[in-house]
Amino acid sequence: MLHLEILSPTGKIFEGEVNAVTFPGSEGSFGVLTNHAPIISTLAEGKIEWTTTNSKKDSIHITGGVVEVLKNKVSVLVK
Repeated sequence: MLHLEILSPTGKIFEGEVNAVTFPGSEGSFGVLTNHAPIISTLAEGKIEWTTTNSKKDSIHITGGVVEVLKNKVSVLVK
């Protein structure tokens, strides 16, 4: 299980436990699952998609940002 937090300049967009999340990386899209290796990446315009622990799928469109994955915590700053 991952703890996902998505923040924008106007406030918190989402915070909660998820099973998986997919990002529009600036070098191509990539996914993150539980126990993913630590990573910091820039994000391109596109869609962040995640699946909650009760299998509900959700997404947001972003114009760019940065993501950090460390010890099952995924922190995202978006434009």
